[in-house]
Amino acid sequence: MHRNSGNFRKYFAIFLAFAVVFALFQKIKVNAKEAQELKDSLSQKTQELDNVNSQIKAVQKQLEATQNAKSSLQNELNQINYSVKQMDLGIKSSEILVNKYSLESEQIQNNISEAEVKIEDKKQIIAEALRKLQQEPGVNSPLEIFLKNKDLSESVFQMQGLVDLQQGLYNDVTDLNVLRGELSNDLEALTNKKIAKEAESDNLKNKKIIAEETKKSKQDFLAQTKNKEKNYQVYLSDLQKKQTTIASEIEKIDEELRLKINPGLLPTRAPGILAMPITGLISQDYGATSFATRGGYRGKWHNGIDIAAPIGTPVFAAEKGKIVATGNQDKYCYRGAYGKFVVVEHENNLTTLYAHFSLIVATQGAEVKRGDLIGYVGRTGYATGPHLHFTVFASQTFRMGPSQMCGPMPFGGDINPINYL
Repeated sequence: MHRNSGNFRKYFAIFLAFAVVFALFQKIKVNAKEAQELKDSLSQKTQELDNVNSQIKAVQKQLEATQNAKSSLQNELNQINYSVKQMDLGIKSSEILVNKYSLESEQIQNNISEAEVKIEDKKQIIAEALRKLQQEPGVNSPLEIFLKNKDLSESVFQMQGLVDLQQGLYNDVTDLNVLRGELSNDLEALTNKKIAKEAESDNLKNKKIIAEETKKSKQDFLAQTKNKEKNYQVYLSDLQKKQTTIASEIEKIDEELRLKINPGLLPTRAPGILAMPITGLISQDYGATSFATRGGYRGKWHNGIDIAAPIGTPVFAAEKGKIVATGNQDKYCYRGAYGKFVVVEHENNLTTLYAHFSLIVATQGAEVKRGDLIGYVGRTGYATGPHLHFTVFASQTFRMGPSQMCGPMPFGGDINPINYL
């Protein structure tokens, strides 16, 4: 009976060992399956995002085509409709991106959990190696080993065991440091993903606001023209006269202020003094360009550069500084000048103007850092299509002043932005 009891305990212990191994194997299988499902979901989101972004680019090309077409009521409606479509796609893009960031965060969190388990296992292995070393007093000295053992081969064997134990300990400590480094990188990556998700969630919320305002602008435009080509042409003729008057005023004052620029107060010309406020192609250069001299701006001088980008594209401060002015000139001269604009004064004696926003998120008087979000690309003011107008003024010449018909106007001695981008 006593023997059977002993056998039972023996077989039960073996059974428990197999059960633990089996459970661990099943857990590994489940974790591997979940990891693959997560990887597949991420791949799907990436493909969806690429498809939507391709559609946004296609609509952008359609918008650019309307800018070269003859001015007509239908062409104007096409521009508005394309802008609405682009915003709807932008909202979809942000929704996918928010979900993608969530999945990537989950993937990184899994990596962190695995790294923490590996680190704990490695700590136990190191602790066990140290325990073994401590249990063998006297083996730390090779001379003591040779004196202790009469057999030379036994001494060599014991010495080799000690070397192997110490080498294994060294390797384990090295592996532990690598694992800790990987964990630190994963923790940083997780923080960055959370920040990116929060930023994109804000973009999503703001894009929905822009989409509603864009749709409302279409209704206002139809009400103003009564959806008739004749009414539109009358409206366009009056608008062009206002734009010419406004452009002449800006050019006259800015030209006078350019003569007052003190070059000694300006930073040395170098790339990177200012960051590009958005990612996009420069569609119009600075100065007396061929487009400007042909009257493309109702004047002869372009005081900044234009950067083409889809409506709703985030715009960032080019350098740290203070928001010294924000405004919406469409309240005074609809489609006459800069539309919704932001002005930032920097510590390097440069002041930057960002114009034609669809939505402003910056607050006058606030301090901003380089790369802070200040608004979103639009086509408010005198803009034939969605883009960012970017001007650099010498700070000592900049001022906000009253204009003839467009409310508070930013004036200043302008400088070629390319000198500092």
